[in-house]
Amino acid sequence: MLRRTRTGYRGKALGIPDGMLPHPGKLLRAATIDDSGQFLRLWDLLFDEAGSAAHQPWRDHAQAWFKRTVGDSRSAHFPVVESGGAVVATAIGTLEVGVPDPFCPRGRTVRLVNVFTLPQHRSKGYASTLVREVIEWARTVDADRVDLIATPQGQPIYERAGFVLTSAPRMKLVLSPP
Repeated sequence: MLRRTRTGYRGKALGIPDGMLPHPGKLLRAATIDDSGQFLRLWDLLFDEAGSAAHQPWRDHAQAWFKRTVGDSRSAHFPVVESGGAVVATAIGTLEVGVPDPFCPRGRTVRLVNVFTLPQHRSKGYASTLVREVIEWARTVDADRVDLIATPQGQPIYERAGFVLTSAPRMKLVLSPP
């Protein structure tokens, strides 16, 4: 069973109802600054399963950002699933405040990113649990919506959580070399 621990945003205990995930020894909790090394390891796997991402300059920026942001529950939320003292699944929600519009009346959007579960821990509902946890946090920070970019593997998880495809095309302009 996934155990609950620690206090999260606004004093709410992180976790899911008892009995929802029958996996002994697993723990749902909020990440701490001490998890930065484990997050980088997971992000390496997420972005490049061949392993070359581990030597890229983005890692220093990511680690500094994580350490600055992990303790600020009003702007970001980092739920993790832990097994045997190691983080085995994670997701991140970040609050973006922009111009209010008809689709986002308060201008508050949570961006759901980096939903990742180690391959040997997949198909146990961890990603779905983490997505629900970020959605619940988004409600506590008065977000209008939660946006994400789905991979084909992740799309069914997000659809089950209520996400729908939009007609807006995604575009980007890279301002600095990777």
